[in-house]
Amino acid sequence: MTPAEAARAGDPERSTLDKAADENFPVAPFFLPKAWRDDLMAVYGFARLVDDIGDGDLAPGGADARLLGVSPEEAKDRLVLLDAFEADLRKVFDSTPGHPLLRRLQPTVRRTGLTPEPFLGLIAANRQDQVVKRYETYDDLLAYCELSANPVGRLVLAVTGTSTPERIRLSDAVCTALQIVEHLQDVAEDLGRDRVYLPAEDMKRFHVQEEDLAALTAGASARALVAYEAERARNLLNEGTPLVGSVHGRLKLLLAGFVAGGRAAIRAIAAAEYDVLPGPPKPGKIQLLREVGVTLRGEG
Repeated sequence: MTPAEAARAGDPERSTLDKAADENFPVAPFFLPKAWRDDLMAVYGFARLVDDIGDGDLAPGGADARLLGVSPEEAKDRLVLLDAFEADLRKVFDSTPGHPLLRRLQPTVRRTGLTPEPFLGLIAANRQDQVVKRYETYDDLLAYCELSANPVGRLVLAVTGTSTPERIRLSDAVCTALQIVEHLQDVAEDLGRDRVYLPAEDMKRFHVQEEDLAALTAGASARALVAYEAERARNLLNEGTPLVGSVHGRLKLLLAGFVAGGRAAIRAIAAAEYDVLPGPPKPGKIQLLREVGVTLRGEG
């Protein structure tokens, strides 16, 4: 274990929060009010930790398992860890949780009136990842995104006090689109985890086999499949974009950044000629800023 790994192992809270710098989108950008930044970082800490549990990416040393009351013998069992994490989450709402990231979340929950449902959805998504490795239809994938992605947008709206039924509908479209885009960027990485988020019915339609996804570069059929799913994501982003125009001030800029990030990622995938297998196509900062401007102006 390197000195840096040892330091992270000794401070699992900091180890998780530091990952915010590597995310596709700014988690709590400087231009937001401090109270919002604090609350969004608290929500991020929860979301990042539950994903790390589900992916087996916890900090070395087993500190998270100990904080959740899981024995060393069971610390490798992700479902056991998720069960313990859910039990600790529920304490956020009625007592005192044991994990420092959940203790950090408690003031946010009390101040903004957050409910357990979106947090439980993210835990359920990670449970599903342990047992469901393939999705037969696009509707099946959308149902997964309802758990794995949409709660995040709903939490952002709740933290900023801007939730309405219509904004939630628009936010769900944006979040599902962003999840699909991430899946397209990470086809090779996901396959390495024995997960395929490309719907099986679409793979059959485009004559793509799983072994085609394990190649170093994508063939014509795999590229056509990725292009098809990218267009679906683009349509969802366009459907949800009016969310940006429904709010004002700094929140408008934050939400424009989310939409622009998705659009820029789709452009990067297209620029790679839909060959996502060598590695995730990532947009540059200039492209991202250009997309932010287009989104703020209400253009397509």
